[in-house]
Amino acid sequence: MAAEIHMTGPVSLIDNTEGQLVVNPEALKILSAVTQPVVVVAIVGLYRTGKSYLMNRLAGKNKGFSLGSTVKSHTKGIWMWCVPHPKKPGHTLVLLDTEGLGDIEKGDNENDSWIFSLAILLSSTFVYNSMGTINQQAMDQLHYVTELTDRIKASSSPDNNYVEDSADFVSFFPAFVWALRDFSLELKTDEEPITPDDYLELSLKLRKGADIKSKSFNDPRLCIRKFFPKRKCFIFDRPAWRKNLAHLEQLKEEDLNPDFIEQVAEFCSYILSHSSVKSLSGGITVNGPRLESLVLTYISAISSGDLPCMENAVRALAQLENSAAVEKAVAHYNQQMSQKVQLPTETLQELLDLHRDSEREAIEVFMKNSFKDVDHKFQRKLGAQLEARRDDFCEQNSKASSDCCMALLQDIFSPLEEDVKQGTFSKPGGYRLFIQKQQELKNKYYQVPRKGIQAEEVLKKYLESKEDVADSLLQTDQSLSEKEKAIEVERIKAESAEAAMKMLEEIQKKNEKMMEEKEKSYQEHVKQLTEKMERDKAQLMAEQEKTITCKLKEQELLLKEGFQNESKRLQKEIQDIQMRERSSNSTCNIL
Repeated sequence: MAAEIHMTGPVSLIDNTEGQLVVNPEALKILSAVTQPVVVVAIVGLYRTGKSYLMNRLAGKNKGFSLGSTVKSHTKGIWMWCVPHPKKPGHTLVLLDTEGLGDIEKGDNENDSWIFSLAILLSSTFVYNSMGTINQQAMDQLHYVTELTDRIKASSSPDNNYVEDSADFVSFFPAFVWALRDFSLELKTDEEPITPDDYLELSLKLRKGADIKSKSFNDPRLCIRKFFPKRKCFIFDRPAWRKNLAHLEQLKEEDLNPDFIEQVAEFCSYILSHSSVKSLSGGITVNGPRLESLVLTYISAISSGDLPCMENAVRALAQLENSAAVEKAVAHYNQQMSQKVQLPTETLQELLDLHRDSEREAIEVFMKNSFKDVDHKFQRKLGAQLEARRDDFCEQNSKASSDCCMALLQDIFSPLEEDVKQGTFSKPGGYRLFIQKQQELKNKYYQVPRKGIQAEEVLKKYLESKEDVADSLLQTDQSLSEKEKAIEVERIKAESAEAAMKMLEEIQKKNEKMMEEKEKSYQEHVKQLTEKMERDKAQLMAEQEKTITCKLKEQELLLKEGFQNESKRLQKEIQDIQMRERSSNSTCNIL
């Protein structure tokens, strides 16, 4: 089970220093240790609107994020606090608090838009915090949402137009929560009580008209409706008397407005219960190291003058993780083979069977830990490494067999060699006696089990090395006639030729087995890849259907409200998604 991360307080994740966004290495080190899936909640809003108080409450603390941080010039950028998720065991809650937007004392507010965009890209729940009601001023202050298409790209393809690219935003954008602070209106319409969610939806209704004023009114509302189909609204009374607001984190519960306490509890309960795990396209669950990679990729793009691109971020992450997946798979293969294989094996097939089982498991490990392996580059790399490891085990097996057989031959035949030195066979009939003794020792050699695949070859080479001895005994044996000697020479030649033929047949069989094994390996890769592609395809189709469903719902609302042109634009987006879906169904490239 993955270890939990316990941070005593927040640290800066991204510093905003002199107009430059810089990643804090200390924060990245913390993220790299978070192996659990992460639920990322980011809060954004104007300065002096009490964002940090809500984040502290989500962390289960009264203090942590500085409540005065938004008005201190030295506290900028995005701050991070990782805590064990209180309602999801085995998950880590990552809280991101951002510097206040729209502070005129900062002068250049260019990075406000980047911070807003980064909070959206990094989070699974995005909280927008503002004061008072949702009026036109509040919408004007939320102008950052209309700039998202100028700040974020879904695809790196230069062929994608604005409509195609922004149509994909909804597939990876977070849930949107609007927190209205110091809310004083009575929630009613036509004298009927309404919920905060109803109030939000009413506030997002469009105004008919083609003039600039109507466009200015509709643009932020359209963007919220289009990009954030999952929306929620919470209202909060003023927490305490104005004179106590500067010391909010120090106030005791009895000093706070009871309604405010209840509203904060409701807000925290919803966020903690409904915020989903951060995920990427294809259902890829994000953990600490993956979030770290996203941060680095996005900041690198911004620093180089490019737009943060979701596709590029996933691709960069895939490069890292697929490379690690290959290493994990090879390590698993080595571990399994080390545990299962006892060298030398009796036959080559025994070794190949063990290899195939370990290879299958290794491919499973790779499939589990890899994603977005474009052109199956990393799977091919894995295949090459597993093949090399198989060949290495075959070489080790051959050597182990050769060493075993050589030691065995030395042990069995050494008495015979000593007898030859002592002249035991240098007498009439000695040759027949030598051959008889040699055959007895050969039979003894054959009876020893688990000599391995080199048993015949090593024996053949050993006997060949002793042919001069046998030939000398044959030629000096006076009990044999010249004709008998000639017949024996021919017999020895025939046996040698037969042994050589047998060795060639064994080599051919070995080559055939290795070719068969290569084909079986290829088929295993194809089988598991096909299964993974089918799962990925189902996941992609489910995501696209979810996106289409959201857009169809919005299209229906637009038609009811009488906005034909906006409805047609949305229909075009839906058709583009469906076309890409059909295209993905028709292309399924295997290794």
